Amino acid sequence: EWLGVSDLKGLRFADVGCGSGLFSLAARRLGARVHSFDFDPQSVGCARVLRDRYFRGDTDWMIDEGSVLDTAFIQSLGTFDVVYSWGVLHHTGAMWQAMANVTSLVAEGGKLFISIYNDVGVPSQRWTSIKRIYCKSPSPVQGIMLVTAGGYFLGKRILRRAFNFENPLVLPDFAARKRTRGMSVFHDLKDWVGGYPYEVAKPEGVFDFYKARGFALDRLMTCGAKHACNQFVFRRLPSEARSAAD
Repeated sequence: EWLGVSDLKGLRFADVGCGSGLFSLAARRLGARVHSFDFDPQSVGCARVLRDRYFRGDTDWMIDEGSVLDTAFIQSLGTFDVVYSWGVLHHTGAMWQAMANVTSLVAEGGKLFISIYNDVGVPSQRWTSIKRIYCKSPSPVQGIMLVTAGGYFLGKRILRRAFNFENPLVLPDFAARKRTRGMSVFHDLKDWVGGYPYEVAKPEGVFDFYKARGFALDRLMTCGAKHACNQFVFRRLPSEARSAAD
């Protein structure tokens, strides 16, 4: 839907920061020739298990261990019709460099599909500090921080429901959330509180960044003033169009 196609047959698909490999698997099932890579060796191992389970011996799904911040590695991969990096670049510790590096992976006319955490000012700075403290703290302190954060989010829900004249004591459907989110509520909370490095950007900042590098915005979904991700699909303009724009 976001790429404006019904399948990915014949397309070259790069999964930047592939994690478990689940989205690479989806892309391969949709017919793409997939190249996945991740900085984390455990993620690479997990992706390889998925490939061996569902596409054993497949030469159209390559998986490497590598960093999006490694310019030489990125340039060795060639170009792709679709470059996908959802919720990854802002966790590299050098978000703008990572955002620049992925541009070399996108073929002319190709699509770049990314999501970047929204910059909401002071609250974003506060959460950055919390995440940094969590990752530097011993396990007992981390446990206290998780309980505190869980109470904070639950309290916000109770107040919101009360304000809307709903029963504030009705707990969320944790099982349903696990099915839709893909992880348990506990791991979701731990992922949020401990997700560091963590950087943010305003939507217009991301737009301007890629416009200056010869990309046009195809689709955008912002999250308003929330602590969530803004989603972008950019299209790399042909060289003659970029020259005319300059």
